[in-house]
Amino acid sequence: MKPFNVYPLQSITPIKAQGCYVWDDNGNRYLDLYGGHAVISIGHAQPEYCQAIAQQTSTMGFYSNSVQNPLQIAMAKKLGELSGYEDYQLFMVNSGAEAVENAIKLASFQTGKKKVVSITKGFHGRTSLALGVTDNPALSAPVNTVHKTIFIEMEDIEVLEKALANQDIAAVIIEGIQGIAGVYEPSNLFLKAIEKLCKANGAMFIVDEIQSGYGRTGKFFAHQHAGVKPDLITVAKGMGNGFPIGGVLIGPTIKPYFGMLGTTFGGTHLGCAAGLAVLKVIESEKLMQNASSVGQFLINELRKLEVVQVRGRGLMIGVEFDCPIKELRKILLEKHKIFTGVASNPNVIRILPPLSLSMEQATFFIESLKSAILKQYKDEAVSIH
Repeated sequence: MKPFNVYPLQSITPIKAQGCYVWDDNGNRYLDLYGGHAVISIGHAQPEYCQAIAQQTSTMGFYSNSVQNPLQIAMAKKLGELSGYEDYQLFMVNSGAEAVENAIKLASFQTGKKKVVSITKGFHGRTSLALGVTDNPALSAPVNTVHKTIFIEMEDIEVLEKALANQDIAAVIIEGIQGIAGVYEPSNLFLKAIEKLCKANGAMFIVDEIQSGYGRTGKFFAHQHAGVKPDLITVAKGMGNGFPIGGVLIGPTIKPYFGMLGTTFGGTHLGCAAGLAVLKVIESEKLMQNASSVGQFLINELRKLEVVQVRGRGLMIGVEFDCPIKELRKILLEKHKIFTGVASNPNVIRILPPLSLSMEQATFFIESLKSAILKQYKDEAVSIH
C-alpha cells in the first residue's frame, strides 16, 4: 500500500523543527513563513507545549466523552478568558471542516431552516456541508451539491438583505479574513450589516476563524477588529499547534440537548492538554501583541516594494504581484531557504508564520524577497533576449 496522492509535493523532506525554523534531511535550515497552512501558532516544538503533551500521554491520552474530563472544562475556561467569549460554550472536534459542519448543523437546529448564505471565493473545508458553502465547484463530488447555498459577493449588502428577506435562511457564514482566496478582509461595515440582518431575520451569524483566529491578526479573532459578535465561531489550525483539534464557540442562546451533537475523538484528554498549552503560551509570551507589531512591520515594508497590493492584518498577509509567483517562491525556497504559501490567485504569496516570528526574522524575509524579486527580473530579462 502507498499514500493516496492528493497534493503536489515540494522536493523537501523536513525531519525536525524548532521555533520558526525547519530542517530537512540534508541539514538545510528553512525559515517557516507558512506554518503548514497557519497551523503552527506558538512555534515548532515549543518547550511548554511538548512537555504538556508528553506528560498527558504518560498519564492518559484518551477516554470517551461519556466520562468527566476536567481538561475540557479548563480548556473552555481559558479559551473564553483569552478570546473574550466567557459566556459562550465550546464543542470540541478534530478539524476545521468538522467545526464548520457542526456550526451549520447547530444553526439549522436552532432556526429550523435549511438554506445558508456564503461568500464568493470563500473556503470552509472538504466535507459535505463545508463544501456546500465553499465557492469552488471543482472540489465537490455530485453528492456535495445538494446543500442549499446562496453565494453573494463580499460587501454586497443589498443582495445580502434580499437573500435574508425571505426568512428561510438558517445562517450566514463568512471567514474572518478569506485565506485561500488570497487574504481578503471583509469591511467593518459589511460584518456589522451581516450581524444586524441576521438578527432581524432570524438567521445565525457564523464566522469561520479557522485560519484567521487564535491571535493571528493581533486580536484573538479577526472579526473582533469590527466589534461584531457572531452566534457561532469555528476554530482549528492554530488551536493545537499541530495537534489535530478544532472547535465551535457557541452563543449562550443555543441550548444543548443529549444527542444534538457528538464526537469520539473531539476533546480528548491529550487534545485538551495540547490546546490548553497553546492558550497558555499565547498568553505568557504575549504572542497576539507580537503578531500585531511584527505583522505591521512586514506590511509596512512590503508596501514599499513594487507590488500590486499587500493585504491582511498581523501575521496573516497576502502579497499580490503583477505576474505568477511560482518562480519567485522557488527562488525564496531554494536560494534563501524560506517557506511561503500560495493562494487560489496564482499571483499571491501568503505569509502565515508562527506568531513568535521575531523582528530579525521578518527583516531577513524582506531583504530576501527584495533579492529574489531582483533575481527573477534579471532571469526574465535574460530569457527575453
